[in-house]
Amino acid sequence: MSQLPVGILLAAGASRRFGGNKLLHPMDDDTPMLFVSAKKLLSVLPKCIAVINEELMPYAGQLEQLGMSVVVNQQPERGMGTSIACGVEASQDAPGWLIALADMPYVKATTLQQLAGRLTAGADIIAPLHQQQRGHPVGFHQRYKDELMTLDDDIGARHVIARHQGQLELIPCLDAGVIKDVDELSDFNDVLNDP
Repeated sequence: MSQLPVGILLAAGASRRFGGNKLLHPMDDDTPMLFVSAKKLLSVLPKCIAVINEELMPYAGQLEQLGMSVVVNQQPERGMGTSIACGVEASQDAPGWLIALADMPYVKATTLQQLAGRLTAGADIIAPLHQQQRGHPVGFHQRYKDELMTLDDDIGARHVIARHQGQLELIPCLDAGVIKDVDELSDFNDVLNDP
């Protein structure tokens, strides 16, 4: 794969534990978490797709202004797998995909660059590893397109990774952001922010 992968930003979740749409919660400079995550992914990958739910439709224009393509998941209640399938289906010609979670705004741009670089260099499946914990985002080569497009549950791409465990390359990193998602308001206080 000589071309850069397409970034997929998963932003169609329900935020049940948060008590409101957590992706619209402002971060340090009052930018909603959704846009913090989007800008970071776009800073590394020129082609990115945000997969959103109907609730976030009013923000689609802002995402497009940033440079993202926007796809609406019509069945977000079925889980993360459906959002991955939507994003891959919308970019079937991509050489590969780096799949990021919008509620993980603390992943460093340098980590995204490292992961994208490994995919571009020909890795099959990649994920960051921090303190023995596998994190996000995860990346897939184009050859997994069909499997990714049939995902239809809340386990995300774990099934695909499990089926191809031998192809998974774990990339050690010092970035705690790869294992830090925001589920509750208190998670913002446990700041790992970077520029």
